[in-house]
Amino acid sequence: MTDGVPADDWNLLHDRFYRKIELYDLAWKDVDLSKFMVSIAPFGGPIAMIRNDKKVLALQSQNVKPIMYIYTSSGRLINQFQWDKGRIVGMGWTNTELLVCVLEYGSVRVYDIHGEFYQFSLGQDAKDYGVYDCHIWESGVVALTGNYKLVVVNDLDEPRPKVLCDPGLNQAPSCWTFIPPHLTLSRHIEVYLSVGSTVLVVDASNVGDQQVQNGPFSRMSVSPNGKVLALFTADGRLWVVSSDFQKELAEFSTGSATPPLQMTWCGTDSVVMHWEDTLLMVGPFGDWIKYSYDGVVSMVPEVDGVRIITSDKCEFLQKVPDACEKVFKIGSTDPGAILYDAFELFEKRSAKADENIRNIKPELADAVDTCIEAAGSEFNEARQKLLLKAGSFGKCFLDSYDVDRFVEVCQVIRVMNALREPDFGIPLTLQQYRRLTPDIIVNRLVNRHHHLLALRLCEYLQIKKDRVMIHWACAKIKKSVEDEETLSRLIVEKLGTDKGVSYAEVAKTAFQSGQSKLATKLLDFEPRAGSQVPLLMSMKEDEHALTKAIESGDTDLVYLAMLHMKRSLPTADFFRIISNKPLACSLFETFCKQQDIKSLKDFYYQDDRKLDIANVTLLESCGLEQEEANIKLELVKSAMKMYQEDRNGAFEAKAIEDQVRLMGTQIQLERDVGHSFMNLSLSETIFKCLLLGHGNRAAKLKSDYKVPDKRFWWLKIKALIKTQNWDGLEKFARSNQRFGFSGIIDSLIKANHISQAQHFLEILIKTGGPEKDAHAERYIALLRPA
Repeated sequence: MTDGVPADDWNLLHDRFYRKIELYDLAWKDVDLSKFMVSIAPFGGPIAMIRNDKKVLALQSQNVKPIMYIYTSSGRLINQFQWDKGRIVGMGWTNTELLVCVLEYGSVRVYDIHGEFYQFSLGQDAKDYGVYDCHIWESGVVALTGNYKLVVVNDLDEPRPKVLCDPGLNQAPSCWTFIPPHLTLSRHIEVYLSVGSTVLVVDASNVGDQQVQNGPFSRMSVSPNGKVLALFTADGRLWVVSSDFQKELAEFSTGSATPPLQMTWCGTDSVVMHWEDTLLMVGPFGDWIKYSYDGVVSMVPEVDGVRIITSDKCEFLQKVPDACEKVFKIGSTDPGAILYDAFELFEKRSAKADENIRNIKPELADAVDTCIEAAGSEFNEARQKLLLKAGSFGKCFLDSYDVDRFVEVCQVIRVMNALREPDFGIPLTLQQYRRLTPDIIVNRLVNRHHHLLALRLCEYLQIKKDRVMIHWACAKIKKSVEDEETLSRLIVEKLGTDKGVSYAEVAKTAFQSGQSKLATKLLDFEPRAGSQVPLLMSMKEDEHALTKAIESGDTDLVYLAMLHMKRSLPTADFFRIISNKPLACSLFETFCKQQDIKSLKDFYYQDDRKLDIANVTLLESCGLEQEEANIKLELVKSAMKMYQEDRNGAFEAKAIEDQVRLMGTQIQLERDVGHSFMNLSLSETIFKCLLLGHGNRAAKLKSDYKVPDKRFWWLKIKALIKTQNWDGLEKFARSNQRFGFSGIIDSLIKANHISQAQHFLEILIKTGGPEKDAHAERYIALLRPA
């Protein structure tokens, strides 16, 4: 059965109903919030608290160092750790449930709920002058330094402190607040400072005086949508204006000159102020609701209300959702209310149920939707069931209805009820659930190590569960005391061999925890070589990494592993590892031929591969400059020696021997003639000597290297033509008629010396013989004037 009529607990604020729901009796004991600095994460998030060092406490134990406590919304302790890092100026939570602690000396520490942290500095001003005050939002922090400058960090994942425009203050503002970047038109943070009777608005480049006269103000609070600003004046008035100060929306006298301990918004319709023992909610038309408490409470604004933490309870204050109001408002004639009444009558077997259904037949689909929506907005499980049954009852009288919405809300309700259990303590509303999304909820459960619930939620909502299993395995490795073999078997059994599961992250955690054998075993189950190889390299399992890279067939990975080994291992060990891996050897040789000849020679020396050493030595000599002729000669001689020492290199040795003789001759020619001959072949060397007019040296080369007469004749003909030595050419041609004239004529035609070609044609014709018969007519046709 339900617990009474829902509307009995509602309070009317002008024309809107509000309700305060008790979510939990807190599990903690004897906690006096007035003695603690408290920060509550939105969306049903955890509660962080630490002893307020501004409060005088009786010493109850020898441990005077404060302790940071992190609780769930139900008061269950998640974690605690001793705090010895200095005085905390302010605390707040990010949208990923990281606790941001801003310290007095300008450092910021960002903790997860298990106490692991990273830190950064707010810059030189904060370091030199300290931090006076700060505000934290879901992704950033803004601080007021001791010299009254404003420093902002917009992204806590990549903190880059930036100093805003100097407001020119010589004393601290009486209060201040801000609008986060995602809620401003400029997409830059805007800071509101109460200075004297006015308010200054500061951004990155400007300081604007709003020219108001209602100050000074002791409290300021911006609405969740950033459009409205609530200010508490020194004489006890609540003043509500648009954030650009162009429109005054409300003014309310509280009758208290003492400023509230905390002032925040309940949705976008009302402002909630807290004094010790009292909570006052003021609506847009000056209406108010007062709630009494014992002592100090702490509040956090939510997207649809305010979560209130007292010393023994967790409560939620919100505007009654429209669907609930339609169904449960006293005297409501909304179709949803009539459908709910019809179902109750049906349960009592009253015939009037049918009459109610007929009365709302045209609006029955809307009535079903209203009951379903109201079920999702309720915290009472019995009432949820009745509303769902009422929706299902109405659905039976519709010819067609989209049941997907009904199924979806049923799923969401089941998930929210599971999350609201005191063991988990995440009291989400329907609106918060939709804003947060299931993926983020799963991440939050995983971060709190509620892996079983997260896994069941994934299965129930049919979303990927890989991250849950991976995080569970990582957490298991960090906390387990079992031996590595047992742990490996357990993890593989749970994670399976599904290709979607990455073992690399788990293996990395194992390695970082000092369990390298476990990490290596787990990596054998990693399906992606691209994840395996880098991690094996970081674990110094170099040979294993190379083997996995080769098995993947990805040459880029092989190069990555191989070059890493080359840098990190002694040369002998590196060569030993790759020598029995043909693919690695081949890729290494290819790389070294282009990038590192010396390493390739060392590699060949290691295996005494003389032919390969000789080949590489020759390759190395080819890359030398003209000025390094002597070095090149020594390299070629070294290659010749290697060829001679290998019985399979006889041919190469003989060829290199001739080349060595030629190089020696070329070096001598360079000294005698003063021209470069290096890297020229024998024919090119003779040709260059002829061009330079050193016929005797050319003849000696012909003799020393037994150059055939025909080849020498050709070389001299080409040289004479190139130097246009026509007399010499004719003389040489007549003295060597056995080689004929046709070759000379062809060369002259090719060089475009037509007149000389005609001259030698005449010589050919006069000489006669078979050559004339074979070529004369063709040359006559070619050389006939056009």
